[in-house]
Amino acid sequence: MSSQIVFYMLAALSVLSALFVVFSKSPIYSVLWLIVCFFSIAGHYVMLNAQFLAIVHIIVYAGAIMVLMLFTVMLLNLNKETEPHKPAMLKGAAIVTGGLLMLVLLAAMRSVQPAPYVAPEKADVGFVQNVGMKLFTDFLLPFEMTSVLFIAAMIGAVVLAKKEVHE
Repeated sequence: MSSQIVFYMLAALSVLSALFVVFSKSPIYSVLWLIVCFFSIAGHYVMLNAQFLAIVHIIVYAGAIMVLMLFTVMLLNLNKETEPHKPAMLKGAAIVTGGLLMLVLLAAMRSVQPAPYVAPEKADVGFVQNVGMKLFTDFLLPFEMTSVLFIAAMIGAVVLAKKEVHE
């Protein structure tokens, strides 16, 4: 019973911190809330007896990726004074698109039955060898595509932050 309480507390922390990421006014606070979200997800890995994944998740995401995102946010220099104001039509299109996405997600979730939490019984679930075999056999393409996506995002941030020289 206590593992279910810990699970629900971690799940609530994950959802709340993810909402704070989206609704924070300051990009720096969004990055910090994302770190909290990553730590709560690492807690879920520990509960699933995948300690290696939890440590790698903290090192890679809460460490390296969040430092890169923090530098990217600081590089972009997101100030209210310099931010261009968006037209009302663009804001309306964003609201309609977000609402349609929410309707599609709700329609997809309507037929889903939530599964009860069951603690893993296998003792070798989180071993490094098993994770490595899965990562570099079944999930090699998504793993490499993610690394290319991160590099493309960083290059895009540098291009956006580059100051134009007027001659």
